[in-house]
Amino acid sequence: MKRRLASAALIVLLLGLAACNRSAEVRAAPKPPSVTVVAVVQRSVPVYGQYVGQTEAVRTVEVRARVEGFIERQVAPDGANVKAGDLLFTIDPRPLEAALRQAEASVARDTAALHQAEAAVTQREADVRQAQANLDRDLAQVDNARTQEGRYRKLFQQELVAKEQYDQVRTNMTALEATVQADRAALENAGAALAASRAAIDNARAAVRADEAAADSARLQLGYTSIKSPLDGRMGRAEVRVGALVGKGDATLLATVSTLDPMYVSFSVSEREALSVWNRRRAEMQAKPGSSGITITLPDDSPYAHDGRLDFVDRAVDPRTGTLAMRAAFQNPAGLLQPGQYVRLRVLLSERPNAIVVPQAAIQESQGSASLFVIAPDQTVQVRTVLLGTRVGPLWVVEDGVKPGEHVVVKGLQQIRAGMRVEPILEMLPPTPGS
Repeated sequence: MKRRLASAALIVLLLGLAACNRSAEVRAAPKPPSVTVVAVVQRSVPVYGQYVGQTEAVRTVEVRARVEGFIERQVAPDGANVKAGDLLFTIDPRPLEAALRQAEASVARDTAALHQAEAAVTQREADVRQAQANLDRDLAQVDNARTQEGRYRKLFQQELVAKEQYDQVRTNMTALEATVQADRAALENAGAALAASRAAIDNARAAVRADEAAADSARLQLGYTSIKSPLDGRMGRAEVRVGALVGKGDATLLATVSTLDPMYVSFSVSEREALSVWNRRRAEMQAKPGSSGITITLPDDSPYAHDGRLDFVDRAVDPRTGTLAMRAAFQNPAGLLQPGQYVRLRVLLSERPNAIVVPQAAIQESQGSASLFVIAPDQTVQVRTVLLGTRVGPLWVVEDGVKPGEHVVVKGLQQIRAGMRVEPILEMLPPTPGS
């Protein structure tokens, strides 16, 4: 009996100890971990096209020698920023200065000859007037002599005057007629001399004009010895050095000057995307003039501060590639963009309404697939495989795998696993870029 009582007491004691252990375990159960979650929502998100573009100067001018000579001085150093009209190079001007002086001397000589020809014309005009006056005077005398001769002939026929008197009157008339003939010849000679003098004036004037044209040309050629920048921009490396002979037989390339602000970026898009770009540009210009949705990323992966504007669309699609050439213009006040650079260009194509978006922090990518943690209504963790769309700033567009209103984990991913109960802390979804 005592042995049975001892056994029963031992059993009661063991049961009491087990109950105490279970109570301690219940009291020591861990608290569910806290995780940060956001609600899956639907938003209107922008759809972008990504392209590779190449920068191109708006204007590029080759500076060439227009006269033959030796480079005397390079004024602007290689790579200098220049303004339109800044002196870049000088060519030895002395041979052209001598040519200009010779041309100016020819102008002075032929101008003097012109003045002499004009004076000769004045004299010849006076000679013509004198010859005409002599002719008029002698013609009057001839008319009078002819009248006298007719009267004396009648008197002689009536034997009222002697033959000697009639012969004297007749001889006088004949002499005056000969004088008139001589006057006419003198007038013709004076007229011919006047015409010759006038022709000499025309020749002298032509010679002066030719000399003045030669002087202008020499002056222009002399001006070409000072080679100036045709535009605002940056000069590249000089192609010649001081002392080099340039312009002999051809227009030697001296340097190239390109504008830097603004800068073009040329790129190509598919035929389908080209229509989206064009429609988007037209809509943006109507809604918000100046907004384009065109941005670039520099070769060092840094974003460029200025948006661009589409300013050129080619006339036809290239049948070999099925693409359409386009060009955007970007302001470049700091000169960060240089001609010939390759940049990544992003163009806003359209707006996608009601897209399902989640934060990038919620996405876990592994072996080509993407997944995220979803909090079930009973606050347990579920793993979902999702199909991702485009990335929009800090958000991913999810094509399949979650629904609007579900909560996804964005912080505390390392401390949870599927089926675990958690304590969610709700956080606001980041805004969509540009909204």
